[in-house]
Amino acid sequence: MNMTFKGRARRLDDIDLPKLGALIGVGEDELHAFLDVETRGTGFDSVGRPRILFERHKFLKYVPAAKLGHAMAVGLADKQPGGYGKESDQYPKLLRAIAIDRQAALYSCSWGLGQVMGFNHKLAGYDTVEAMVAAFMDDEEAHLKAAVTFIKNAHLDDELRAHNWAGFAKGYNGTNYAINRYDVKLAEAYRKWSRIKNTAWTPGSAAPPVVQPVATPAHKPAAPAVKTNWLAALIAAILSIFKRKAADVR
Repeated sequence: MNMTFKGRARRLDDIDLPKLGALIGVGEDELHAFLDVETRGTGFDSVGRPRILFERHKFLKYVPAAKLGHAMAVGLADKQPGGYGKESDQYPKLLRAIAIDRQAALYSCSWGLGQVMGFNHKLAGYDTVEAMVAAFMDDEEAHLKAAVTFIKNAHLDDELRAHNWAGFAKGYNGTNYAINRYDVKLAEAYRKWSRIKNTAWTPGSAAPPVVQPVATPAHKPAAPAVKTNWLAALIAAILSIFKRKAADVR
């Protein structure tokens, strides 16, 4: 894996929301509400890496027992969640954790636009956490598709379709969702987006064909030569007649 965690870092296209929402039977308004509440507006940090949050209590869970003492001694593993620090602290923490155990470190971060936990890679549609992280380095569409796939596999798509915001928030954020008013925020965001015109998209529609430019010749072809033999013959015949008449006069 690219240890800079930098790829193409492509942003979402407008068409990605209705296209991915259709996978679970919702429109772009529901996904806009989800993105407003569950993300910080972008899946990449200021230098183009997927946004992460290192969870020390998850590292405690996933780091092998033989390495646990060292992880705790350096402050990377703890029974209590929290102690996150600034956003700029997250990748240094991850790299230190990778030096202890690579898979446990990748498992212990929430990744990208929807902050999908590394240990949930299979629920997000990836066989390995490495494959998920590599895809996330490339495009925010992969971030949102992973979140949508997780929502489906965690059986939260019913709540999203029914606009059961409390049920959705509980499933996505845990039982303490009400402390941060996630359900209220989701409802408010949905109301806002439902008043905004949707992106035009037809399910199953193909991309418009690429129109190839017409090649322009470097120079105009020469005009075809004008055949003038018949004109020369006519003039010669007329001159011959005049000559004969002139001879008769003499």
